[in-house]
Amino acid sequence: MVLFNIETQEIIMNWTVYLSGEIHTDWREQIKKGAESHGLPVTFTSAVTDHEASDAAGDMLGAEDKSFWRDHKSSRVNAIRTRTLIEQCDIAVVRFGDKFKQWNAAFDAGCLSMAGKPYITLHDEDIIHPLKEVDAAAMAWATSAEQVVEILKYVISQK
Repeated sequence: MVLFNIETQEIIMNWTVYLSGEIHTDWREQIKKGAESHGLPVTFTSAVTDHEASDAAGDMLGAEDKSFWRDHKSSRVNAIRTRTLIEQCDIAVVRFGDKFKQWNAAFDAGCLSMAGKPYITLHDEDIIHPLKEVDAAAMAWATSAEQVVEILKYVISQK
């Protein structure tokens, strides 16, 4: 989205940043607060981060006896949101945590790469090896939310 600042008479692009991945820590909030503290023109979007709500996304389509079919329906309903937000983003941050394997984040990274969308991976050094292909397609790899904010600050405001 493009905005016009009446006071400075300049055109400002409002960036849409998609936040993908791990849902058990506050990394999203850290990035949002950091971007806000620098006055970055950013709108953040994300997949559903409520684990139970995400797992139940397809339940409105009817009960299932087998977890495979429940997960299958819910993943397809969730994909409506995820695909739309990936298509609409200017850049994404894909977070891999240490507690769980975020297969969905790896899938999002693949979709971002194939769509030609730039993304930043965010993860600790101890999982470099399993993420080598994901990192190779990323525009940057960060180990902290602060580094992500600095990258966004540079890319958006050139400072």
